[in-house]
Amino acid sequence: MEANTKLWLTEDGKPLIGKGKAQLLRAIDKEKSLNKACKKLDISYRHAWKMLKKIEERADNKVVESVKGGKNQGTFLTEFAKELLQEYDNQMNIIHETVEDETFWESVGLKISARNQISGKVVSVENGDVISKLSISIEPSTIKSLITREAVEKLDIKEGDEVYAIVKSTEVMIAKR
Repeated sequence: MEANTKLWLTEDGKPLIGKGKAQLLRAIDKEKSLNKACKKLDISYRHAWKMLKKIEERADNKVVESVKGGKNQGTFLTEFAKELLQEYDNQMNIIHETVEDETFWESVGLKISARNQISGKVVSVENGDVISKLSISIEPSTIKSLITREAVEKLDIKEGDEVYAIVKSTEVMIAKR
C-alpha cells in the first residue's frame, strides 16, 4: 500500500491550477509554442486555450503572451505564470517530502523500517539556499548529513538539539523528538 495525493491551487475556492494545467504551462515554456505544447501533450489546441483562459479568468492575470513575426516569435509564459508554476511545484515538493519522509511518519506515531538510529547532538547547522549541512556529535566522533533546508526548518533543528541520525544504506536522515 502507498500514499497518493493530488494538488490544486485555488483562487476564491475555485481550482486555478492542478497537474494538467501545470503540465501545459511547462510544455509551453519549453516549446515556446502553444501548438507544439498541445502536440507534445496530445491535447487539442482548443482544449489548451480554454485551460489557459480559465486560469486567466480566475486569477485575473494573463498567463501567456504571444509574439508574432520575426525570429523571437512564439508563445511565452508571463511572470505571473512562472510564479504560479513555481508555487505549484513548491507545494508539490512539500507534499512529496511529507509522503516520502520516513521521519515525518515516525513523528506522527508510525514506525520506520530503518533500524540504525543513533542519538546525537547538533554541533552546527550550515543553511544553504536549498540544502543544509548538519554536523552531529555522536561520541566519540562527529557525522555530517545533508538534508533540505526546508526539513531543517520544519523540524526546527538548531545547534545543541538532541536528534537521531537514521542511517540507511544510501543516506543519513535526521529525526527530532
